[in-house]
Amino acid sequence: MKASIALTAAAALAAKASAACFSERLGYPCCSGNEVVYTDNDGKWGVENGNWCGIADAPAPAACWSTSLGYPCCSSSNAEVWFTDDSGKWGVENGDWCGIPTGSTGGNVTPGEQYTINGNPFKGVEFYINPYYVDEVNGAIAQMSDSSLIAKAEKMKTYSNAIWLDTIKNMQSWLESNLEGALSQQESTGKKVLTVFVVYDLPGRDCHALASNGELLANSGDMERYKTEYIDVIEGHLKKYKSQPVVLIVEPDSLANMVTNIETTPACADSQNYYYDGHAYLLKKFGVLPHVAMYLDIGHAFWLGWDDNREKAGKVYAKVIQSGSPGKVRGFTDNVSNYTPWEDPTLSRGPETEWNPCPDEKRYLEAMHKDFKAAGIESVYFVSDTSRNGHKTDRKHPGEWCNQTGVGIGARPQASPISGMDYLDAFYWIKPLGESDGTSDETAVRFDGYCGHETAMKPAPEAGKWFQKHFEQGLKNANPPL
Repeated sequence: MKASIALTAAAALAAKASAACFSERLGYPCCSGNEVVYTDNDGKWGVENGNWCGIADAPAPAACWSTSLGYPCCSSSNAEVWFTDDSGKWGVENGDWCGIPTGSTGGNVTPGEQYTINGNPFKGVEFYINPYYVDEVNGAIAQMSDSSLIAKAEKMKTYSNAIWLDTIKNMQSWLESNLEGALSQQESTGKKVLTVFVVYDLPGRDCHALASNGELLANSGDMERYKTEYIDVIEGHLKKYKSQPVVLIVEPDSLANMVTNIETTPACADSQNYYYDGHAYLLKKFGVLPHVAMYLDIGHAFWLGWDDNREKAGKVYAKVIQSGSPGKVRGFTDNVSNYTPWEDPTLSRGPETEWNPCPDEKRYLEAMHKDFKAAGIESVYFVSDTSRNGHKTDRKHPGEWCNQTGVGIGARPQASPISGMDYLDAFYWIKPLGESDGTSDETAVRFDGYCGHETAMKPAPEAGKWFQKHFEQGLKNANPPL
C-alpha cells in the first residue's frame, strides 16, 4: 500500500486489536473472502468491487493432525508439500517430516453438490487469482523504482492466469491447495469460481525443443509414472472438488508436434506412442467429469496455419479425441506461450509469411474451426492465450518463440470476447508474463538455439524461472495499456 497511508507498527497493532480487521483503521473495508493479492507490513490485502480490502488473519491452530502420529506441525500452512497421503499433506523442516496445518477448522472446506458445466466454462463465473504468480509479481515490484511501472505491476495481480502442473512435485504442491482456495472463495462470495490448470508432464515432453523438456522420459516405466503418480492423482483431487468449475489446458505443443515433427525429429518419433497413449488415458479420466472442461493445444498460426498442416491436424486431433471416448473435449487452445498477434492487418498470404493463409491467430482459428468441423470433431471451441501478444515483437521470422524482445501484455482474460465468434470461449493468460521461455546460456543442458537468436532477450534464465527484464518490457508495451 502507499506509504502515505501506512501506520506505524504500534498503531497497526492497536488497529488489529480493536477493529474487525487491520484495514478499517487505514480507511479500507474488511474483505468478505480470503484471496490474498498483496502483502505488506500492515497485513494481507484483497480486492473486492474494484477496491482494496483487508484480510483478517485466521487464528493459527494450536496443533495439527500430525502430532497424533508422532510428527511436529510445520511452521506454516503454506509450507511446501513434499508428500500427500490419507493423513494429510506433509512438509519437511529441520531434516524431518512435519504435518502441514490446515487451519482452525481442519482446513477441509467441504465441497457441495456436483457442478455441471453447460456451454462456455468461462462465462458467468469469477476467475481464480493464482497466488504463486502474485508472489512472483510482489518479488518483481521489490526490484522496481519507477512508480508508473510499479502501478502497472500492481494491476497484474488482479488478473487471472493458469497454474502450471509441470512436474509431479509441483502438481502435489499446487493442485489441491488452489482447488481448496477457489472453493473457499466460492463459498464466501456465493459465486462459482473457475480455476485453470495446465496439465504438462508427458513422457518425452516438448520433443522438438530443448528448453522445456520435462522430468519423464519416453519409456514404459515413466509412462506408468505419468499415469499413476500424475494423472490418477489429479483425477482424485478433481473428483473431490466437484462443486466448482475447472478448466484443463492439456499438454501444450505435444499434439502439434505429432502433426509436423515425427518424420524430422527422432525424439518426436520416439515419443509418439507415449503422447497418444497419455492423451487417451487422461481424456478417459478427466473427460467424464461434468465440472471439468478440457482444451487440447493446437500450437499457433505459424505452426499449423498452412493448408496441408491444418488438414493433417484435423485427422490427428479427431483420432486422439476418439481414442479418449467416452471422455469429452470442449475444444482447443492456441498461441500458448507464443507471441503471434490476435490480428495483424499488415500481413497476408505471401512471401513474407511463407504463403501462410493464416498469419494471425484470428484467421487461424477461423480456418481451424471449419477444418475441425469438416474432420468430424463435434465440439470445436477455443481459448486463445493473449498473455504476451499485445505488441508485435521484434522477431524476424514468425517461428521465433523464445523470450522475444518487444513483448507486450495482450487482451485481458475475458469470456466470449469477440462478437460474431461464438466458438471463441475466451481470451486468457495461459503463459504467465515474466516466466522465461528458456535459458540463453549456451553451456546449459537445456539450451535451445532459438533462445540464442538475435531477437531473444538475453541474458535469460532457465524455462519457468523469473525473467525481470522481460516482465518489465511486457508491462510497458501492454496493449490495451495497463
